Amino acid sequence: MGFQEAVRTCLQKYATFSGRAPRSEYWWFVLFCILVGIAAAIISMLLFGYSPTDPDSVDWVGLLCSLALLLPSLAVGVRRLHDIDRSGWWMLLILIPLLGAIVLIIFAAQRGTTGSNRFGADPLP
Repeated sequence: MGFQEAVRTCLQKYATFSGRAPRSEYWWFVLFCILVGIAAAIISMLLFGYSPTDPDSVDWVGLLCSLALLLPSLAVGVRRLHDIDRSGWWMLLILIPLLGAIVLIIFAAQRGTTGSNRFGADPLP
């Protein structure tokens, strides 16, 4: 799965928490979110005078983009966990500072279950 197909799939499945997502879909969408965040910060700097070093300035464009991408990011994360045969509730690990993020990155990097699992058919042909 390529970059465009992964982004299109994640945005089409905006709030779909069922099914499975392969590693490529997840990681391409993570890259897309990072690029959107960088672009939003640049737009905020140019249009609204946002400064990352000024604690009183707010990145409004970045905030709106983050809110818009929150649900599809959670959904693809849950589908990625389903691909390795784990419940979506494992996403709550993100609430544990640092350690939770490390564990979720390790989970996201693992190869998915070959064939069908309890969450659906293998997303890879």
